[in-house]
Amino acid sequence: MTTRKPGHTVDLLCAGIVAAVTASSTAYLSLGPSFLQPNYLLETFGYAGLLTIVFVECGLLVGFFFPGDSLLFTAGLVSTGNAVLAGHPIVAIAPLWLLLITVPIAAIAGDQLGYFIGRKAGPTIFDRDDSRLFKRKYVVQAHEFFERHGTKAIILARFVPIVRTFMPVTAGVAKMRYRTFLTFDIVGGVLWAAGVTLLGRLLGKIDFVSAHIETILILIVLVSVLPIAIEVFRGRRAAKQAAERNTSRGDAAAV
Repeated sequence: MTTRKPGHTVDLLCAGIVAAVTASSTAYLSLGPSFLQPNYLLETFGYAGLLTIVFVECGLLVGFFFPGDSLLFTAGLVSTGNAVLAGHPIVAIAPLWLLLITVPIAAIAGDQLGYFIGRKAGPTIFDRDDSRLFKRKYVVQAHEFFERHGTKAIILARFVPIVRTFMPVTAGVAKMRYRTFLTFDIVGGVLWAAGVTLLGRLLGKIDFVSAHIETILILIVLVSVLPIAIEVFRGRRAAKQAAERNTSRGDAAAV
């Protein structure tokens, strides 16, 4: 695989931040389109829709734009049965115990599909042309994340929008041992899917959270893209340092 310049990596990460914030936003204070708001998705597609969205986001390359974190948080919150979103009540789509069992299964199953897509397609997936639903730069970003963090990236990627969609594909391309991938993926899937859902349920019982849910959802989006923001900062610093070193070497050679 070709080596990319630090500045190019920074551009990819910046693009990832913009896409993650835009696609994952959820409130009517609105950072993103209304059809991607969790309350709309849950009211329109219900429990089956939730599982399908989680599976697609984790397993298919075109699922990177779904608001996974805020959707799970909202599903947990409305499981109380008395949640109010965007000014009107929203009914629970499923009991909490069922969500805590089936949502992680959907997330883990999706990742298995992504892994075998990467294993089957191989490195050629990095050369696939961009389309409206596929961006090669996101695969590259996931690959760099994987190389930097190793096997633990399978767990960490669960909490990073966009990267979590492309990470299992990258693991498949790298031909990571399947048993190793599955082990880390199960841990990450349970921590993310069950953890974020349970967090929504627990915080949903707090009056302040219920009264400011739209703001809370936006904060969740911002926190979820924080790792990407950190990588952007590191990437810019590395690019600046590399440019300064090249300039210094050029000046020395001229002398």
